[in-house]
Amino acid sequence: MIESDIEAVLAIEQSSFPAPWKRDHFQHEIEAPHSFAFVSECAGKVAGYVCLRSLFEESQILDIAVAPDLRGRGLARQLMEHACSLAREKGAEVVALEVRDGNHAAISLYERLGFVRVGLRSRYYEGRDDAVLMEKNLQGDYLDAVYSHDPV
Repeated sequence: MIESDIEAVLAIEQSSFPAPWKRDHFQHEIEAPHSFAFVSECAGKVAGYVCLRSLFEESQILDIAVAPDLRGRGLARQLMEHACSLAREKGAEVVALEVRDGNHAAISLYERLGFVRVGLRSRYYEGRDDAVLMEKNLQGDYLDAVYSHDPV
């Protein structure tokens, strides 16, 4: 993600979340030394993004979204796989995230990617909705991912 992507990212953010991040949040993620913000493009336009923070043995997915008209095409999966791969490169053993408990599509994707539920924060979002805490163990995961795609 670069500064010129922020307008498109903000549009996706606002259409995706009831309490969207502001411009300064994304600006901070672009500039922070342990943050890694990426966009996915489709036909030359920003289609989605992910913000990862990686420090020592833990990384955290801070924000991820795909443009509403481009959902269901595997972009979120690609963004998550890229973020997990980068987290592993940075030395992380675990990737953590939190997701609104009613976001069944996201929870299902995260579970298919190997994330497990590890906790719940009651009334975390706007004092109403719970947050499901999820983690993925990256240790030993790389070889499983490589070999699972090879024909036997």
